Amino acid sequence: MSAPGVRAIIHIFAESNMIEKVAKQVSKLEEVVDVYEVTGEFDLILYVLAKDIASFREFLKNKILAVQGVKSAVTSIVLYTHKKDGEETRE
Repeated sequence: MSAPGVRAIIHIFAESNMIEKVAKQVSKLEEVVDVYEVTGEFDLILYVLAKDIASFREFLKNKILAVQGVKSAVTSIVLYTHKKDGEETRE
C-alpha cells in the first residue's frame, strides 16, 4: 500500500554558522518527518510528506526557503520505494 500524498527528500545547504538553528526550525514543521545532519555537499537532509504537489510547492516556497540560514534546497520527489526499514516493499 502506498503512502498518500507527495513524499520528498530535500537536501538543504545552510549558512555554516546556522546549521543547528536551521535544523531546529525545520524540525518544527508539520510536513517534516525526518531531519538528518550529514556530511558532503549539503548540510541537512529532510524527508517530508505533503498532501499533494500544490501543497508541497507552497511548503517549499513559504516554509523551507523562508527559514533564516537556508541558502538553497534541492528536492527529489519519491516515485517509488523499493526497500524501507530493511524490508522490500510492495507499493
